[in-house]
Amino acid sequence: MAFSSSYTKYEIRSRDPNPSSAALLVIDMQRYFSSIAAPILPSLLTTVDLCRAAGIPVIYTRHRHLSPSDGGMLDEWWHGDLIFDGTPEAELLPSIGRVPDQDHVVEKSTYSAFARGTNLEEMLRKMGVEEVIVTGVMTNLCCETTSRDAFVRGFRVFFSVDATATADKELHEATIKNLAYGFAYLVDCKRLEEGFSRLKG
Repeated sequence: MAFSSSYTKYEIRSRDPNPSSAALLVIDMQRYFSSIAAPILPSLLTTVDLCRAAGIPVIYTRHRHLSPSDGGMLDEWWHGDLIFDGTPEAELLPSIGRVPDQDHVVEKSTYSAFARGTNLEEMLRKMGVEEVIVTGVMTNLCCETTSRDAFVRGFRVFFSVDATATADKELHEATIKNLAYGFAYLVDCKRLEEGFSRLKG
């Protein structure tokens, strides 16, 4: 479920992303997570459209395992319920605004999109990216871990409260509270639109 209501109560500071140095990360919007992802699709698509209009590159991630042997702790923690490459569950949802010949897809097999082997950090550095806007699923797992990892690697992090989702409200809001305290600026569609408009003006 997506919960974007009273997130401002968790804010400690605010800031607008800089389109000239930002990238949008769309985390794991795959068939496996379709029931969790469905409620945020309108906000996600709006976020993607706003970022494209501002000239911000969009990067998608796809979580998959090549075999049970590369599951690591995820295999233990989730009792073997992994997303295997080549299955329908591993595919990106068709309605998430991806432009196949334009948008990069980063493949990963753990919570963080910055984990060894994804080359996401190297890609962003080559693009001159200094800020990331994080969207997708699940708020408290891959989105939060990627956000924390981005922060400790020196990227300024913006976390979308209305284009991220997880299993329940408490988990969603716990992540928002934690990230706002020490890792990320909070944004939603309205704030992004207003911020980009101010920069144009």
